[in-house]
Amino acid sequence: MTKILPILILTFSQIAFTGLVHADTGPKAATPAPQIEAPRDRVFHGVMTLDVDASDTVHKIIRVRQSIPVQKSGHMVLLYPEWETTSHAATQTVADLAGLNIMAGETKLAWQRDAVNPYAFHITVPKTARELKLDFQILPTSRGLSPDILKLQWSKLALYPAGWYLRNIASTASLTLPKDFQFATSLDSNVVNGKQISFKQTSVEKLMDAPVYAGRYFKRVELTPTGAAVPVRLNMLGDSEAAVAITPEFLARYQSMVAAVPKLFKGQPYPHFDFLVTLSDTIFSGGGAEHSESTEINLPADFFSNADAQLRIASLHPHEYAHAWNGRYRQPADLWTPNLNMPMRGSLLWMYEGQTEFWGRILTSHLGFMTLQQSLDALAMDAAFVSARVGRQWKSLQDSTIDPIYMAGGKAAVRWRDWQRREDYYVEGVMLWLDVEMLMRERSSGKFGLADFAGKFFGGGKANSAISTYTFADICKGLNQLVPYDWATYFATRLQAHDASHALDGLTRSGYRLIYTDEPTDYFTKMEVDAGATDFSHSLGLTVNGKGVVNSVTWEGPAFRAGISLGARLLNVNKEAYSDTVLKQVIKAAAVSKEAIELTFMADGKTRSVAINYTGSLRYPRLERIPGTVDKLEGLLSLPVYVGG
Repeated sequence: MTKILPILILTFSQIAFTGLVHADTGPKAATPAPQIEAPRDRVFHGVMTLDVDASDTVHKIIRVRQSIPVQKSGHMVLLYPEWETTSHAATQTVADLAGLNIMAGETKLAWQRDAVNPYAFHITVPKTARELKLDFQILPTSRGLSPDILKLQWSKLALYPAGWYLRNIASTASLTLPKDFQFATSLDSNVVNGKQISFKQTSVEKLMDAPVYAGRYFKRVELTPTGAAVPVRLNMLGDSEAAVAITPEFLARYQSMVAAVPKLFKGQPYPHFDFLVTLSDTIFSGGGAEHSESTEINLPADFFSNADAQLRIASLHPHEYAHAWNGRYRQPADLWTPNLNMPMRGSLLWMYEGQTEFWGRILTSHLGFMTLQQSLDALAMDAAFVSARVGRQWKSLQDSTIDPIYMAGGKAAVRWRDWQRREDYYVEGVMLWLDVEMLMRERSSGKFGLADFAGKFFGGGKANSAISTYTFADICKGLNQLVPYDWATYFATRLQAHDASHALDGLTRSGYRLIYTDEPTDYFTKMEVDAGATDFSHSLGLTVNGKGVVNSVTWEGPAFRAGISLGARLLNVNKEAYSDTVLKQVIKAAAVSKEAIELTFMADGKTRSVAINYTGSLRYPRLERIPGTVDKLEGLLSLPVYVGG
C-alpha cells in the first residue's frame, strides 16, 4: 500500500492540475459599494418628527414631511424600511417613495441611492447642520386605500438613520386625515384638531409597530368592562354603515376571546389593545397582521351578515390576538432585528406561526366562531393537507420556514404548491402541536398539557414589558420542565422528515384517524364555495373553478399523469358537456365500471382529449373514531375555556 499510495496521489494531482484555468486578462470586479453602518445599541440625541398628510383620497397620494436630528457631520445613510415583521420578509417596496428632497437649513443636500441596496440613501451632512428636513410622497400600489378607508403603516412613511437600534430613536408623529374620517390606533394621541391628530412621543420601534386605521364608516366597541385595568377595543371600518353593524353573537365571541386568551397565556403584555378591523370589498380582505398592542384583521364586507361563508378565516381573530404573546412579547431570537433593514431568519416559524395557529383552531371552537363538528371537519382537512404533501419528499418542514424570504406574494408565488410547498408550518404546525399536546397528556397521566407550557413560556408579561426572545433550546427546556422527554430529538425528527410517517401522530393519540368518504362534509362544501372552486384534489387530483378552469393539479396525481395542467379549461366529460355535477357522477360510475374517464379540454390554444385511469370514486376527508380508544380530541375542542391544569 505504501508504494501504491504515492502513485495514486501523483496521478490525481496531475489530473487536478491540468484542469486548472487562470485568466490574467478580462474584466475585474468593480469596487464594492460603500458599506452601510450596522445598527448599534447606543443613545440617539433628539427627537425625530413625522408629519403625514393622508387627506388626498382622490389621487391616493400620501405626503410626508420629516425631521431628523443630526448626530454628526459627514457621511450619513438614511434607510427606508425593507423588512416587515408581520411577513417575516423583505416585502416593503421603496418604489412607492417619490419626490425625495433633503434640506439642511437652507441648503439642499444631494443624495445618492446605494448602488447595491436601493433602500439606502447616502448624503453628506454639513458641519453646521443640526437637523435634516425631508419631504417626499408615498404613492401606494397596494389595496390599502379607498375613498372610505385608510390603512396606514408608519414603516411605509419614514426614513431613519443607519447605525442605531430603532428602540433608541425617539419620535413624534402627526397625521392629517380626509374629511369626516375617524381613526383607531394603539398609539396615544395628544391633540385631535379637526382632521389633524398629534401622537405622543414614543420610540421609532414602537411607532412602526402601531398602524393607524381610519375611515368614513367607523364603529368602536369596548370589549372589556368600563374601568378595566387593561382596556381592549374593537375598532371597525367598512365600506358602509351596514358593514360595521356587528351582531350581538359576534360581539359576545369577541368579548369571550379577550377574557379567555389572557387566562391562557397568564398575563397581558400591553397597557391596552386595539383590534383594527376592516370590513370591505374594495381593499384587501382575508388577512391579518400582528402587533404588540394591536392587530390588523381584514374581512369581507359581509362578514358579520354572512358568517358561514367566511369559515375559512374564522380562526384569524384568535390567531392574530395570540400573536401579542407568541411573536410580539416573546419573539424567536433569529427573527428579531434591531431595525427594519437587517435580514430576518425564520427557523422557529413552526413555533411562532405553527403553535399560534394551533391555538387559533382550539380557541375558534371554544369561542363559538365554529361549531365542534366544524372544528373536527377542519382538522380533517388539515390532516388530509399534511398527509398528501408530496413535496416533503425533497423539502422538509424546517426548510419551509425560509419560504417567506423567497416566496413572498401569496399563493401566486407557487404554481405546484403540494410539490413546492409554501409556508406549510401553519397547517402542519397544527398537527405537530396537537401531537405535542397529546404526548404531554399521555406522559404526565393527564396532569400537563400545552396550555400549561404556554402559560409558563409566554406568561408574566405586563404593560410595557420588554421584548423577550427565545431559541430552540428554550422551547425544549420549557417543555422538559413540565414533561421530561427528549424534545430536541422529537422536533428534529419531525422538522427534518421526508415522509409522512409521523404527520398524523396527534390524531392517533387523540383517538381519531383520517378517512375518506364519497360524500363531503358540510364544512368541506362551504370551503369550496368560499374558494370558488370544486375540489377533486383527493380523487382525480385537481380543483376546478366555476368556469371550468383548472386551478390546481395534484403533483403526479391521476389528472397530472394524464396530461392535464394548470389553466386548462374542461369542455367535456365522457362526451357530455362539462359541469361539476357531471364529473362527480362519472367518477362515481367509474368506481363501479372500472372504465377510464375521458376528459376533453382546451389548453395552450388547442383542444385535447385524455383518458384518466382513476377508479377510486370521490374522496373527501373526515375524521373517524378509532374503536377502543379514549376520545381526547372532542374534550380539547369542547371545553368552555381551555386554560390547562
